[in-house]
Amino acid sequence: MSDERPEKPLPELRASDADRDRVAERLRDAVAEGRLDMEEFEERLEAAYTSRTYAELEPLTRDLPAPSSPSPLAGGPVLRPSGDAEPWSGRIGGAGTSTAAVAVMSGFQRKGRWTVPARFDAVAFWGGGELDLREADFAQREVVINCVAIMGGIEITVPPGVELDVRGFGFMGAFDQRDSPGPSRPGAPRVVVTGFAFWGGVEIKIKNPKRPSGGPSLRKEL
Repeated sequence: MSDERPEKPLPELRASDADRDRVAERLRDAVAEGRLDMEEFEERLEAAYTSRTYAELEPLTRDLPAPSSPSPLAGGPVLRPSGDAEPWSGRIGGAGTSTAAVAVMSGFQRKGRWTVPARFDAVAFWGGGELDLREADFAQREVVINCVAIMGGIEITVPPGVELDVRGFGFMGAFDQRDSPGPSRPGAPRVVVTGFAFWGGVEIKIKNPKRPSGGPSLRKEL
């Protein structure tokens, strides 16, 4: 008699981060193809990243046609979008790196890999600040950056594909968004820029991410 133990059924096996990523990729393809609307996509994406077993992952793509690439539950490398496409699902969630930055007759800078909190306050008084979100993570799907620029300037750079909402008010100053972010991409965060500029300005730029990324830097933060 063989003493070999039967293999554990696949649905009971624990899913790995790579398994969840592959399902997320299939869901992103489905929403891009028009098979899922944004509400369904977000519900399934959240379920994918909270799933613990294959049994929980499998229903999320059960009603979707099989892709030409390997099955979401099959082995193999995790595929990532090429070019300037962003794997947003892996960049949303977690605690913010800091909640504010202040420049008084000086400057501040935040760029590279950092986590934008749900609300970030930036103040520049006779000084300047730079917030680069191109390689940043986001604490949640929607973040608010509140800017106060008094006889100073704040520059905010975001990658293409984010949903951008500029609501700031300028008095003898301006909130300047010259570039269009284009259509928002599935799963991309929403960045709301608000605040006040007096004899100063807040400039919002849209640029592609730089590679390789640099480390975070901040001269003064709260």
